[in-house]
Amino acid sequence: MGDNQNLLAEQRRALILDEVRRRGGVRVNELTRKLKVSDMTVRRDLDALARLGAVEKVHGGAVPVAEATAHEPGFEAKSELELIAKEDIARAAAKMAAQGSAIALAGGTTVYALAQQLVDVPDLTVVTNSVRAADVFHSAQRTMTAVGPSPRPGAATVVLTGGVRTASDTLVGPVADAAIRALHFDVLFIGVHGISVEAGLSTPNLAEAETNRHFVRSARRVVVVADHTKWGTVGLSSFASLGEVDALVTDQGLPAEARREIAELLPELVVAEGSAGGGPGG
Repeated sequence: MGDNQNLLAEQRRALILDEVRRRGGVRVNELTRKLKVSDMTVRRDLDALARLGAVEKVHGGAVPVAEATAHEPGFEAKSELELIAKEDIARAAAKMAAQGSAIALAGGTTVYALAQQLVDVPDLTVVTNSVRAADVFHSAQRTMTAVGPSPRPGAATVVLTGGVRTASDTLVGPVADAAIRALHFDVLFIGVHGISVEAGLSTPNLAEAETNRHFVRSARRVVVVADHTKWGTVGLSSFASLGEVDALVTDQGLPAEARREIAELLPELVVAEGSAGGGPGG
């Protein structure tokens, strides 16, 4: 769809802001139809309004600015969103973990889905600040035999960082940061609250952003695992630029225009096979 040239950017954004305030929130696909512009144009307009503090971007659209702009839903709430997309992404990303390598898994529900795929990769060393991901590996470390449970051959060695537990069951803070700084990883798999050209990778949790910065600095290769709803969303705190990302693994719901833009910015874009739902993501 070509952009409507009859409206200047300022006029479009004024109309968008009016819609957000009048209706209490709008979705990107509704705005593309109403304004007769592309999905990417709407997302850029929302980015501009968000930078001005006029709206708050949420997955799939925008809502009026509220005091809870740094609110982070709990793990259980986020785990119910974009389930098919997360499973597709997890299967594709698991292929990037080589047997016997040292990997890091940051927090989040997409990384949790990835952990379930990685338990079959032999002899991994896994460093994670995700309590949920660690539980996945610990549950898979033993196998039942005729005489009872015994260590499973090739089971991962798991190192769980210390730290303060967040709403997303992630360990953050000085203890986690110190543990991560002392280590080096072949690959970091990291989920995000949002990813955009301007803000890079972001999260609503300030302490988690700092811990994520240490993860990124300690990894030879950074792989972001994020469903299509995260593109164009900006959280409270940025922790890495797109220039620090080696690969993005996402799902089929990512629009073609966004795929072209990302492919120009990142060394590798992987769109996972499968059919993902198109609703709001987490």
